[in-house]
Amino acid sequence: MKIISWNINGIKSIWKKGFKNFVKSYNPDILCIQELKSSTDELKNFEIKPYNFFFKCSERKGYAGVAVYTKLKPKSVKYGIGLKEYDKEGRLITLEFSDFYLVTVYAPNSGNGLVRLKYRAKWDRIFSKYIQRLDKIKPVIVTGDFNVAHTEIDLARPKQNYNKSAGYTQTEIDGFTKLLDNRFIDTFRHFHPDKIAYSYWSYRFNARSKNIGWRIDYFLVSKRLLTKTKASEILAKIKGSDHCPLMLNIKL
Repeated sequence: MKIISWNINGIKSIWKKGFKNFVKSYNPDILCIQELKSSTDELKNFEIKPYNFFFKCSERKGYAGVAVYTKLKPKSVKYGIGLKEYDKEGRLITLEFSDFYLVTVYAPNSGNGLVRLKYRAKWDRIFSKYIQRLDKIKPVIVTGDFNVAHTEIDLARPKQNYNKSAGYTQTEIDGFTKLLDNRFIDTFRHFHPDKIAYSYWSYRFNARSKNIGWRIDYFLVSKRLLTKTKASEILAKIKGSDHCPLMLNIKL
């Protein structure tokens, strides 16, 4: 099974840049996308055959939102995490299949000046408990934009950003560490323990061409799925967004 995840930074924008051709070329069984920046009415125009299409939009126009294209029909679909303060921003979808759960997530950014750090820290606690509950029922695959670089190797300039920039504060790092400690594996780092690779580059200062980036997008799996996980890659050459896609190959 091939699963791809991509923060597309606006579905209308990525659509004009050949998104359907990307999907056709890679032909994933499941495709998770984040940061739709679109409304429910608009998203009806972005279906792709033969995929089932599920989405959760933000109430705020032009902001956040997540979606899943899947060839496999899920047993059930849950939208949101169960708290209005987060669900109104369109941050999570859970698909239940026979043998596993798939969760796609767009975690809150702590914002300029870390103004939303407390909001983010609360999210981390709630989100960790949420996927732990799922994991007690059946294995879980979690993917999306987590908006945190976990270790120094996961961003180009750790010293300049530590405890100053959203995505690399000790609070956010600790939240992600706790998530992993609770029975989940960062699949890319499992297969590539020392590899420097990023999934996000700012549009400013030619950051992508200089490879001044961050690895803030992940595929996590329940520990008992690790033996079935065959590969986890970052498709850094694919453009169209300030993020690039991730790809997971797993035998399920």
